[in-house]
Amino acid sequence: MEEAGDERGWDAEQDGSPDRARRRLESEFLLAVRRAGSVLQLLGAASADKIGINVTDLNCLNILALGGHLTAGELAKRTGLTTASITGVLDRLEEAGFVRRERDPGDRRRVIVRLEAGRGMRDVAPVFAPVIAAWRAVAAQYTDDELRLILGFQEQLEQIMRDRLVELRSG
Repeated sequence: MEEAGDERGWDAEQDGSPDRARRRLESEFLLAVRRAGSVLQLLGAASADKIGINVTDLNCLNILALGGHLTAGELAKRTGLTTASITGVLDRLEEAGFVRRERDPGDRRRVIVRLEAGRGMRDVAPVFAPVIAAWRAVAAQYTDDELRLILGFQEQLEQIMRDRLVELRSG
């Protein structure tokens, strides 16, 4: 039988202890991030299908939209695809009217890839517009300071994933 004042027994019975509650909250957060990542991948696949392209091509379009124009080599590096694979992606995207390739005036060996805004606005934007509107509605529920906190945390999570991506590709 446990003696009065035995701290180990008391701690073991504390379901609501701060450490245990914190670990549970962190576990719930990790699961939420994993679920969101999974749903985001599924959304990407369904969106690509709706647009009429594959997921890799949609990811390349997104990277171009986020980074502005890029060289084919930069796009290959950011995606982790080989230059031969990027050539295939760009062939498909150019044929579909989503991008155009131009020679770099400063270095004719390099190819710069630019988005064709018209095709993107016509075929891509409507697929994502409802999600963007819903995200904005959620964001409206938070103060500017809360959004800055969430954004800072998101940036840290993104950096963790980028660092791991580099590790996986180099190893």
